[in-house]
Amino acid sequence: MKDFTDEPNYTIELLEGRTTLEDVIDNHIYEQALVEKNAFVVADLGALMRQHVLWRNSMPQVRPFYPVRCNSSPAVIEVLAALGVGFVCANKAEATLVLNSDVAPENIILSGACKQLAYLKYAAKNGISYLVCDSETELCKITRAHPNAKLLLQVSTEPHAEEASMSFGCSLKSCRHLLEMAKELGVQVVGVTFQVPASCKDPEAYTHALSDARCVFDMGEELGFNMSILDVGGGFSGSETQLEQVHAAMKPLLEAYFPPMSGVSVIAEPGSFYVSSTFTLAVNVIGKEVVARDLQDQLQDKLTPNDEPEFLYYMSEGVYGSFVGKLLGGTVPLPSVHKTSMASEELLFSSSLWGPTCDTLDQVVERCLLPELLVGDWLIFSNMASLSYGEPTTLSNPDKPTVYYTIATADWYDMQEAGIPIESTMKNFSLVQYDM
Repeated sequence: MKDFTDEPNYTIELLEGRTTLEDVIDNHIYEQALVEKNAFVVADLGALMRQHVLWRNSMPQVRPFYPVRCNSSPAVIEVLAALGVGFVCANKAEATLVLNSDVAPENIILSGACKQLAYLKYAAKNGISYLVCDSETELCKITRAHPNAKLLLQVSTEPHAEEASMSFGCSLKSCRHLLEMAKELGVQVVGVTFQVPASCKDPEAYTHALSDARCVFDMGEELGFNMSILDVGGGFSGSETQLEQVHAAMKPLLEAYFPPMSGVSVIAEPGSFYVSSTFTLAVNVIGKEVVARDLQDQLQDKLTPNDEPEFLYYMSEGVYGSFVGKLLGGTVPLPSVHKTSMASEELLFSSSLWGPTCDTLDQVVERCLLPELLVGDWLIFSNMASLSYGEPTTLSNPDKPTVYYTIATADWYDMQEAGIPIESTMKNFSLVQYDM
């Protein structure tokens, strides 16, 4: 899990007048050019507000619960908590972070297919009752360590099983067995959760998943459980178009299977949806090599075979730092070049981007087209929040990039009008004006 900063207090820069995020990046690049040329991050907290408004307008009947594993920056947690979002925590550290942001325990769901006993006891001690369960082993463990838990049974979906190397969730047949077992053990089951991957393009996936969820609800109610929560998972990429497509697929089924009069609370786990556009990383080019391109590579690029070189660039950050998500299957966004003197029609060359370790695994981008860069130039990577997904602590970088938190005046006033006073609600932050 990647935190871009460990400082206990943060400053939010309020962007006045015509000041933009690009102006902030330009200013900090100029500052870094005078000193160590360290990588840094600019976080647009207003993006969280804009995404929340988009969600509320598009899916008003579905309450968002943010999966902390997507990005555990305290700034993200505090802004989303102020907006009234719930949280999904996968371990004790995440739960502690959320509780320290004054989030009520009833607004926290404990996820994970295999939870440690210590974590379950911590949840019980701190009043976190909602737990995800998908196996007999997990049910027995929860019964011993957290007998007052309220369980959400995780049901497997066909797209998830096809795209994952491991199958998460239980079948309808297994759900029946778990419900009967929970009844015998005296553990409450209150709902169902499922996951349809954001990469799934077939709206029928939601038809099957919601139909299965309705079956589990019927089984649970037959056994006397108060089935009251449906969690439709986190298959939301951050795109407005994709959100509309998912909502169009789910809406008629939700109205048919879980109408408002049923009393069922429908929730979802939009992670990348909230943070995908929040963080922008600026890294410095620290080394450069020229390598010959072979004919096969040229043909793959659909370029005319010639002696055009390929450039290999080393950057100040790699997969053992800010790009750690690349090792865990994440996709690195293609960078833009920050060169104030770059010509509008400058030639582009095949390029690869590497971290500073000279490790064969430390390749950040295998191939992209860039103008010829010089050592000391800067590359800008937008949409960097999701690459922090699940970073193991053993890979954490002690020299983490500094984060500069920003919010535009329009977004700040929108939060005020929504009844969210930043100064009092976000206790770990101070607000300063930033005007170019």
